[in-house]
Amino acid sequence: MTTASSTSSTSSTSLLNNDHSVISEHALASLREEIDSADVRSRLIDRVAYASDASHYYHVPKAVIVASDVYEVAHAFRVAKQHNLPVTLRSGGTSLSGQASGDGLLVDVRRGFRNMAVEEQGRVVRVEPGLTVAQVNARLALYGRKLGPDPASESAATIGGVVNNNSSGMACGTEFNTYQTLRGLTLVLPSGTIIDTGAPDADDKLYALEPQLADKLLQLQRRVKENPTSVEIIQRHFAIKNTMGYGLNSFLDFEGPAKILEHLVVGSEGTLAFVAEATFDTIPVAKLATTTVAVFSQLHSATSALPELVSTGAATLELMDAASIKVGQSFADAPQSIQGFEVDQQAALLIEYHAQSEEELRERENIGQKLLDDLELFQPSAFSTAAADRNSAWQFRKGLYAKVAKARPSGTTALLEDVAVPVERLAATCAGLQDLFNANGYDDAVIFGHAKDGNIHFLLTDRFEGEKNLSRYNKFTDDMVDLVLDAEGNLKAEHGTGRAMAPFVRRQYGDELYEVMQELKKAIDPRGILNPGVILDEDPTAHISNVKLNPTVEAEIDPCVECGYCEPVCPSKDLTLTPRQRIVVRRARAKAEQEGDTATVAELDKDYEYMGKQTCAVDSLCVRACPVDIDTGKFIKQLRREDSKKLEQKVWKGAASGWSTVNRGASIALSGAYRLPTGLAKTVSDIGRALVGTETMPQYQPELPTGGVRRSKLGRIVGDSTAEVQAVYVPACVNAMFGPQKGGIGVTEAFLRLLQRAGVAVEIPEAIDSLCCGTPWTSKGMAEGHQVMEDRVRAVLDDATRGGELPVIVDASSCTEGFIAMVKDTGITVTDSISFTAEHLAEKLTVTAPVESVTIHPTCSSEHLGLLPAIEQVANLAAKDVAIPYSWGCCGYAGDRGMLHPELTDSATAREAAEVAGIDADFHVSSNRTCELGMTRATGRPYRHVLELLELATQRHPSS
Repeated sequence: MTTASSTSSTSSTSLLNNDHSVISEHALASLREEIDSADVRSRLIDRVAYASDASHYYHVPKAVIVASDVYEVAHAFRVAKQHNLPVTLRSGGTSLSGQASGDGLLVDVRRGFRNMAVEEQGRVVRVEPGLTVAQVNARLALYGRKLGPDPASESAATIGGVVNNNSSGMACGTEFNTYQTLRGLTLVLPSGTIIDTGAPDADDKLYALEPQLADKLLQLQRRVKENPTSVEIIQRHFAIKNTMGYGLNSFLDFEGPAKILEHLVVGSEGTLAFVAEATFDTIPVAKLATTTVAVFSQLHSATSALPELVSTGAATLELMDAASIKVGQSFADAPQSIQGFEVDQQAALLIEYHAQSEEELRERENIGQKLLDDLELFQPSAFSTAAADRNSAWQFRKGLYAKVAKARPSGTTALLEDVAVPVERLAATCAGLQDLFNANGYDDAVIFGHAKDGNIHFLLTDRFEGEKNLSRYNKFTDDMVDLVLDAEGNLKAEHGTGRAMAPFVRRQYGDELYEVMQELKKAIDPRGILNPGVILDEDPTAHISNVKLNPTVEAEIDPCVECGYCEPVCPSKDLTLTPRQRIVVRRARAKAEQEGDTATVAELDKDYEYMGKQTCAVDSLCVRACPVDIDTGKFIKQLRREDSKKLEQKVWKGAASGWSTVNRGASIALSGAYRLPTGLAKTVSDIGRALVGTETMPQYQPELPTGGVRRSKLGRIVGDSTAEVQAVYVPACVNAMFGPQKGGIGVTEAFLRLLQRAGVAVEIPEAIDSLCCGTPWTSKGMAEGHQVMEDRVRAVLDDATRGGELPVIVDASSCTEGFIAMVKDTGITVTDSISFTAEHLAEKLTVTAPVESVTIHPTCSSEHLGLLPAIEQVANLAAKDVAIPYSWGCCGYAGDRGMLHPELTDSATAREAAEVAGIDADFHVSSNRTCELGMTRATGRPYRHVLELLELATQRHPSS
């Protein structure tokens, strides 16, 4: 039994437990000598925002540094060394064992490190730590290649974390993990030394810059190699997935000090160096796959079948226990094989084979099917190559964590752990884990994972405080350690040692190898400034210290597990807060309020106004990324609604009542401002903003056009007036407020011309000038005005569509989304003009003058509507070459938000704008007028609606 069985009075922590211990002004001044003052942050809200990662630990840093290059990281290391401050490097923050949070300096190495270079036709890629696996793979897909590591969190897991945790995943096993596919690293050592381990002269440079370290690495290598017991222990533990302790197999696998150092850093969790760049060998993407979910009568039957299934060459073998199946049955699109029976002791294996050819795939599938037919399954199982079946299977597997975590009682914490054992011992280990769950009262625990590698995850939910809860968790952990080590397994397989297993590293490896690890850490980081308490910790209760205790917050955000999946898609991520951080700060506020700490509540509220509320684009892309379906944008709208004053509600209610006049007035004002010199118009708006506030008065921007045309002037029956009316057309009021791009005709006129050329007629409602999608009211939280507009829209459209007989067409994607929400449950169908064009007009149009090239900016609303395929279809009709930037995202214009807070759009579009600058395109298009304005400002290129492009391409030649 381990000695870490005692409880501790410091086992849990207040959300602001070390708030009193802020960084000294001297240290801050030292940091700001070489780092921009705006990027050295010590306000409470900045520190609290970074206090959580995806793990069950909580540490409030003393200061946050947002580093922009390796030299700033090196400077932070030197200052930390001078002031004896611990440093935690933070990238994606998806780590599950506490290695991405700390109570000293926290250095954000995601925002400033998002460059990559593809080399050798995709066979090699150089990547900085801030890019996600999914972003890198999207670029590599052009070459039919991908990264070897394939973590389930690829949409949020960054390269920095992938290297520092030696990430693997569903299919890569130990053959294609980070350790095996790495070519070289650019490292910043705690001393501030920068070294490129992939350079031909890396050994010479390491000796020149860090001679004692180079000698020590070779000394430790000799110590390991000359001890047969050490060699045997290392080989046994690294024969399977293993992220426990340091990668001592580096001493056996490599000779030169630079390569040894390089691979010791892999899996070192930010305790040895900062990885400024990683160079990977990539692997081919399998072109074909066949999948099944096989259900066994019991877990033992499923795990006992694994050795034979592994021998068939299965790419993935994902295990789900009975509790997992029970959860999976609640999924709307659950695989057919797990439906229609009452779960008892069953277990399932998601089995998948990959191949590059049909013949190869059929051969592998036949081998797998024959084996399954010979096994005692709960019910027959068959493979399928259908995309829908594969998606259903993987949604079941990947959705387990989210479903269980979301259902946990409020105030509890989700704890996801992983272990690995030899495959032949997995059956007994799983049975032992289930016994431990039962013995310790973890009734809702689930087991799932990468069974092909003997690697399983288990999820517990509890409130880890108090003698009773901590005692049972300690007992469970002690017994689990015994169970796994008795099976010659590893206490961590892919999530990293972190803080969760640091007290047990000595237990897994023994005193000799543990001392080697201590010597290694001391040689590279003699002052112990990098991530202390991670990987190595002599405190037997460290794993139950600073455990995250989440207070209950608003129901809309309470299920958040703080995983960070939402962060890459957030438009304000590089300006203020991400969705995760908005929720983390909200929890800190709730904790302070519970404790009667009114000063903290007031301070957080003051800064949250701008950082949390005003600069949220409320685009709701976060809900698409969130594993527990939290819509932080919708939540911020709710806060704005609660904040709104009676006078504001009254004003916006009045605006809804007289929308025709308001919309026309805004159009006239824009036309007037357009005639003024841009500088003068901006000065006038700035004076107004100073008087009434930046949340009320927009700032005039140079991209703003003249006002648009009143919609009622378009007529009633438009398009081909001789044809039968097929739909009701609702031109968006945003296109009446903002006129077309200079040189363009606007989407409304373009759509009318396309309708005419296709011989299609539509009808515009008589009350069109008074209609709006409601977005201006929902985004500002003006519920009363929204209700007025919704009532009018429902009544007008019910009449115009003859009770829903005709569909409604809207010509701005965000407005389409708004109208859909307004008329839900009425039987009225709303479609976007792009979808209508692709489905009903395209085949009737003749492209006579296709343009050479076009670049598309997808919008958040087009993403919500699933509109991108139609946008691409229309663009491909009109242009010979179509490009979509890899780095596209919400532009942050968000109606008027880009004029109220131009800095939001500037930040949100920065990376896409830089990419667009490198694409030689004749035209630039989008699907929403305000997004077009935002991208025009960001890129200096005129953006139009994609239907304008199609109209241009289908014009008859003058000679015809």
